[in-house]
Amino acid sequence: MPIPSVATEDPPPLRPERPLPMDCCDSGCDPCVHDLYAEEMEHYEALLAAWRARNPGREPG
Repeated sequence: MPIPSVATEDPPPLRPERPLPMDCCDSGCDPCVHDLYAEEMEHYEALLAAWRARNPGREPG
């Protein structure tokens, strides 16, 4: 049985998809899709920082 590589054991986090302009209805929703995206990006950045700390020298591909 092959030994799994580090890349498959600890893949980088996936960046959230940016909402499309048509995803926002411009009616002041709370939360707005842009607010949700900002929260998802904060979470992603934290996950990415932790991943980079565990995988020095590697870049997400």
